Amino acid sequence: QGVARAKIIVDPGIGFGKTVAHNLLLIKHLQALTRLDLPILIGASRKAFIRKILKNKDAKDIPPDSPIVENGTQAAVAAAILNGAHMVRVHDVANTIATVKILDALLDVQESEGMG
Repeated sequence: QGVARAKIIVDPGIGFGKTVAHNLLLIKHLQALTRLDLPILIGASRKAFIRKILKNKDAKDIPPDSPIVENGTQAAVAAAILNGAHMVRVHDVANTIATVKILDALLDVQESEGMG
């Protein structure tokens, strides 16, 4: 429709009208979207599916800015990156930078470097 391919980013819309299982399956199978040969963006930060997974069954919803939700966000970010995400949208940039640095090192290390 006239949009340059270089201006397109794939965003599967984590959290928008999806169940917890839908969101988990999208992250788990994100690699399937790499076939599009476009950058993939995931915006899982503080989403309800993270809070639903982490809350106790009898408890009310966990506040989105709770430290435990941030831990869950970092886990979702890590899973998304390991499954093919190129970009992430987050609230806590400093924590995410640390997570991404470790993941980048893990993804970039050569098997032969560790065997010596």
